[in-house]
Amino acid sequence: MDREYYIELAKVRLERAKELLEDAQDLLARESYRSANNRAFYAMEKSIKALLATKEMEVATHNGGLKQFNYIFIHKGDGSFTTEDYQKIARAEQIRNVSDYDDFYIACREETKQQIDNAKYIVNKVDKYLELEMVKELKKV
Repeated sequence: MDREYYIELAKVRLERAKELLEDAQDLLARESYRSANNRAFYAMEKSIKALLATKEMEVATHNGGLKQFNYIFIHKGDGSFTTEDYQKIARAEQIRNVSDYDDFYIACREETKQQIDNAKYIVNKVDKYLELEMVKELKKV
């Protein structure tokens, strides 16, 4: 697959992340906290996959995506992403897991709101990063 394919894939994934973020906000408003936690995590996860697409990478698992994000964009990165970003996403994955699979987990509004705020932060940060990458890509042409 060529570079153009991966650029388009990154755009599609980022748009999906934005949709998932909107879903999370709607679910929060309806007090469906567990489902909102799920959508907030997936908004972040789709953002990470958009970033990885810019490096022409595919991952099969959430954990694989998070590990690659940590390695490529934090440890080897240019400083655009931080360990705090990684921690926000890792925490969102933990909360998503208990929200989805722990029958006795009680999700609360405050925690869910924080997850959505974190998702919004990550999605916006990835959006800005991708905009800069697109400008760099255009200058190469």
